[in-house]
Amino acid sequence: MTYQEALDWMFAQLPMFQRQGAVAFKKDLSITLALSIELGFPERQFKSIHVGGTNGKGSASHMIASVLQEAGYKVGLYTSPHLKSFTERIKINGTEISEEKVLNFIQKNKTFLEQQGLSFFEMTVGMAFHFFAQEAVDVAVIEVGLGGRLDSTNIIRPEVSVITNIGLDHTQFLGESLVEIAGEKAGIIKKDVPVVIGERQTEVEAVFLEKAQSMQSPIHFASDNPTEYATDLLGEYQKKNSKTAVAAIKQLSGFLVTDNHIAKGLLKVVENTKLLGRWQVLQGSPKVVCDTAHNKDGLQLTLQQLAKEPYAVLHIVLGVVSDKKLNEVLPLFPKNARYYFCKPNIPRGMSANELQKEAQNYHLEGAVFESVKTAYSEALSMAKPDDFIYVGGSTFVVAEVL
Repeated sequence: MTYQEALDWMFAQLPMFQRQGAVAFKKDLSITLALSIELGFPERQFKSIHVGGTNGKGSASHMIASVLQEAGYKVGLYTSPHLKSFTERIKINGTEISEEKVLNFIQKNKTFLEQQGLSFFEMTVGMAFHFFAQEAVDVAVIEVGLGGRLDSTNIIRPEVSVITNIGLDHTQFLGESLVEIAGEKAGIIKKDVPVVIGERQTEVEAVFLEKAQSMQSPIHFASDNPTEYATDLLGEYQKKNSKTAVAAIKQLSGFLVTDNHIAKGLLKVVENTKLLGRWQVLQGSPKVVCDTAHNKDGLQLTLQQLAKEPYAVLHIVLGVVSDKKLNEVLPLFPKNARYYFCKPNIPRGMSANELQKEAQNYHLEGAVFESVKTAYSEALSMAKPDDFIYVGGSTFVVAEVL
């Protein structure tokens, strides 16, 4: 078996949420726990920080990891989904797991993985925990995949739990209201483990206070801190994430992290962790920015940032997944732009024709392209030096232009 064959086999294991949607959602953690037992409980062999929330959990995870790296620790980082390469999901001090380690894990455990019917995400979580234990990391920052309570990562007992914010996303699994979604996200709060909530939101604050009280978990709201922290991650929305990351660091006991480590770590997130796709500037003239924001709350912040940019003509390369609530996100997009509608190259990508048709209801006009790459290429050829090109709507669209 080659690395590529191992990867193809993993992607073929059903179900996988990122590609398939609702059928991939499981109702308990029994299979993840079975894998943990098989691997010798690797998640108990390293300290961890658990990061959930609707938006910003990836950025906050990378910020926390970067600060801890600056403090001299050996830091594991598990995030999802990946943009270019599967190995992006599992890193130690910014270095991705080797293809050889991925292949070895699959070869050694393939029979068990098949017998138990593990999903792509479940086996990837097991692989990450096994790798971090093998490599004896000082601490691992673990990003929740989906929700919290039933997410495969939720078998850890972290040093601190982090929930960035609550928005309407993945409602087919997590609930139709903010309160229901907050209940699922609050599932990562563990007994006696401090919890950091990124933003005070009146609709859901009580959910977290009640859960924290029932778990006897000290609770802290990062947004109460008036201090703002500089970071190399562009985008106004990163101010909230940096506050959340700092609040999480401050709740760690047994780690020596100075204010200097925090300041340097926040300014070297991309260098230390190799984060991609967050208000990432791809070129200067015309200016091209891509961003992975894909739900109402995330896009609202990103498009507010876009509105502050100077340009002669705005070009938007846009693609979404088929379960996206277009009536929530399309009204956010500017009408004075040329649109290049495309379908991300995954099974649950929405057809470009359908997206164009829906967009016209909101007076967003543009042409349809057969792929993200052709849409992006056309935008580049049409744009003048003082124009602006924005690429987004889905993580998977951004992945195809990087």
